[in-house]
Amino acid sequence: MFSIGRICVKVAGRDSNLKCVVVEALGKGYVLIDGQTRRKKCNILHLEPTQEMLEIKKSASHEDVVAAFKSLGIEIAAKKAKTKGAKPSVKRKVAKAEKPKAAKPKK
Repeated sequence: MFSIGRICVKVAGRDSNLKCVVVEALGKGYVLIDGQTRRKKCNILHLEPTQEMLEIKKSASHEDVVAAFKSLGIEIAAKKAKTKGAKPSVKRKVAKAEKPKAAKPKK
């Protein structure tokens, strides 16, 4: 049922109602998905399979998945890679100089 190339719709989580394709079967109820969703391991209970299939290889790259979806007329938004920048430096506040406490005279 959840063979490689099966198009599914996510029904749970942050990526719900988005189309994805099964890229690899991981066993014990989990598959690797990619498409309009993030490429990640997913429980099959969170997927609704459709009738459609894509011709992709096992562990196909994201570019291969995008090309296969484009052949069906489904657009996938391009994801921007994060750029590494300089970490912001934190300036710590310097405590004001406190007056030294006067020593109590001993009796």
